Amino acid sequence: RSGLDLATERTPFSGGSGALPAAPGASTAVLATGLSALAVSAIIGVYLMSVAGPGLLLPGLLGVFLVVAYTAWITRRPLLCLIAPGLGFGPIMVAGSYYAVAGEYSLSVVWASLTPLFLVSGLLLVNQFPDLEPDRDHGRLHIPILLGRHTAARLFAVVLALAYLVPATGVLAGVLPLAVLLVLLAAPAAFLVARKALAHADEPGALTPWLGLNVATLMITIVLLGIGLLF
Repeated sequence: RSGLDLATERTPFSGGSGALPAAPGASTAVLATGLSALAVSAIIGVYLMSVAGPGLLLPGLLGVFLVVAYTAWITRRPLLCLIAPGLGFGPIMVAGSYYAVAGEYSLSVVWASLTPLFLVSGLLLVNQFPDLEPDRDHGRLHIPILLGRHTAARLFAVVLALAYLVPATGVLAGVLPLAVLLVLLAAPAAFLVARKALAHADEPGALTPWLGLNVATLMITIVLLGIGLLF
């Protein structure tokens, strides 16, 4: 509706798929499909809550809120815009899935879910760099718009560091198993991405290749975290 996708220079990491701008007549069908998917997800959530217990209510409601409010409301509030993606892919998805299976929450699972929280929020943060101008022109207000790319790059480095400090402190506190330290194998790649973000914050073209490494680093870290939690 805002026309943002039409104004955004598409890259592999921003601007969407381009499918809807290429076929705007499909917008009604796309909206109906999205709402149907949300309704089916809510029905599944109610069923899982009836089986596992009421502890799924809060993450379920938060998940629905993130989906419904994201474009119109969350993207205009910088802190929420930063946290929302990580919250969805971290505590809501990870801890919620664990509760659906086990019927209870676990401190170790909640603690471990903070790593994808920081990684995914960091992913969105740095992917906003190339889109700063069109996002601002279309009413969005996220961290790079509010603070500038250079300050946002420093925040990105901090967020990445926190993603790897979480498992390390979890092991030291006795909350997570020692094998979780496998995630540190991916830390050098994350450090390199952070350095490149700091060096090329105002050069989206030069930064784009490193955004791919950031995605790969995130996925490898999550796989290593999962392996570590098995032992």
